[in-house]
Amino acid sequence: MFEARRPTTRSRSALNILELIYHSIVRNIRSSHRNALVGLILNMLQAMILVAAFYTMFTILGVRKIAIRGDFLVYIMTGIFMYITHIKAVGAVAGSEGPTSAMMLHAPMNTIIAIASSALSSLYIQVLSLSTVLYLYHAILEPITIHQPIGAFAMLLVAWFTGVAAGVVFLAIKPWAPEVVSVIQLIYMRANMIASGKMFVANTLPSSMLVMFDWNPLFHAIDQARGFAFINYNPHFSSIEYPLKVGVTLLMIGLMLEFYTRRRVSTSWAAGK
Repeated sequence: MFEARRPTTRSRSALNILELIYHSIVRNIRSSHRNALVGLILNMLQAMILVAAFYTMFTILGVRKIAIRGDFLVYIMTGIFMYITHIKAVGAVAGSEGPTSAMMLHAPMNTIIAIASSALSSLYIQVLSLSTVLYLYHAILEPITIHQPIGAFAMLLVAWFTGVAAGVVFLAIKPWAPEVVSVIQLIYMRANMIASGKMFVANTLPSSMLVMFDWNPLFHAIDQARGFAFINYNPHFSSIEYPLKVGVTLLMIGLMLEFYTRRRVSTSWAAGK
């Protein structure tokens, strides 16, 4: 009430927002586990268990021959890490601080900062886990050769971006029907175990099966990532533009829904849960 307001420039306001996002990212990472190193190790173990499970399944079923010529574990990891990055982004953004959260009572804080910090903290953990796993594999087992690493990493960002966009939609709808949205979110994340196409190569799928996967932007990101990772694979039935267009569309819809919800949400909704 008696605080003297100081005029701020746009650059100063931008720096304040970035500082607030940084501290929110640190808070989100710390909240996942008391020890940041243990949290990173647990995330790495989750990825390594999935890689080992799919490697064993492919070996037992004898379907390794349908994979791309090259390092078979790199083939598996391009699918697993894209999938994990995508669903972790969905879960982090959908579970971020909503308009009825106690954090929103602090003046500088708002839902956009909460969404940005949740998305970036998820990306930070996944990139750090991916880098560590690839380094350990390269140093301990055998050297890894990625044909176009920048392009492959860009597809990881595309998978993360589409996950963030889907998470914003879930976050915006959640205050209206939290139980229903939680079930739909769980179904979406579980369905992507198959619908992401991480176990298949798009070029080898018949057209009757291709239509079951090409609606999914994550399917396109994984297939394009394998095109960048392997010199002898050229994806013909996926594109980079499609997941970007879907991600931008979902993000715009999610932000509009979030704005609508924020203007009409009541604290009593959260109190009644």
